[in-house]
Amino acid sequence: MAIICFDFGGTAVKCGCYSQQVLVDKGVFKTPSSWQEMKSKLKKIYDHYDCHQTQYGGIEGIAISAPGSVDSSKGVIEGISAIPYIHHFPIVTELKDWFSKPVAIENDANCAALAEMSAGSAKDAQTAAFFIIGSGIGGAICINRKLVKGSHLFGGEFGYFLANKTRTVSETASPVALARAYATEKKIETAFSGKDLFRLADTGNYDAQVKVDQFYETISRTMHTVSLVIDPEVIVIGGGISSRKEILKPLEKRLNELLKISKAQGLDVSVKLAEFGQDANLIGAVAHFKETMSQS
Repeated sequence: MAIICFDFGGTAVKCGCYSQQVLVDKGVFKTPSSWQEMKSKLKKIYDHYDCHQTQYGGIEGIAISAPGSVDSSKGVIEGISAIPYIHHFPIVTELKDWFSKPVAIENDANCAALAEMSAGSAKDAQTAAFFIIGSGIGGAICINRKLVKGSHLFGGEFGYFLANKTRTVSETASPVALARAYATEKKIETAFSGKDLFRLADTGNYDAQVKVDQFYETISRTMHTVSLVIDPEVIVIGGGISSRKEILKPLEKRLNELLKISKAQGLDVSVKLAEFGQDANLIGAVAHFKETMSQS
């Protein structure tokens, strides 16, 4: 039996079919502008897999990774995210009715953590932190190999940390936010992404480099704070930024410098990219689906 999985992102939605312990037939599409459009697109993708279900042995259900404060038990996404229309209504119930299949949903960073703790970059760690960096900045914490969601489902939401007096880490340091700020300052009217910003910085563009430095400075400081709170063995970087392997050394270097300044250089924290890369959220969503179904 196959599990159809979706990873809701602020700019794109990833999808795939998990069959025989392998993620196959992967795809991606631009994040729709409304919930009705999103449902229609999900159904179209589902129908594609449904037409080929004989090769998968049938479809067991739908697994979803989503931003925001996901209450998996209630099937509701609280909080805020880059996709406003998915919040504050019984989304799981609506999707169950839409697909006539079981549906399970979990926070995207928690999904990445589940994948990486089980067989990825944190498979040997007891305590780990996860930074999921893309349209926004999400996070997750595992202590004694268990997710720590907190009393209000905000455990690990590093993107909500304040970077200054009025703005959060997500608002000031996500690649998308930085690209948007650069485009506004330079009056760029065409599409300009986080990837575009980093590529421009690579060419030596000073103003783009300033924005990229802001990314490294804010993220490394956030990692420093998290390190002093939970003392992790490893910090795993996932999300869209994980495709850019060269971010690893600058982040680890700045983290170690900050630990030394704060007299905490005794902390031996390694920084790794998510082993499953941009598939981590999909694989973790499947793991969460299986766990949910086993308990029902």
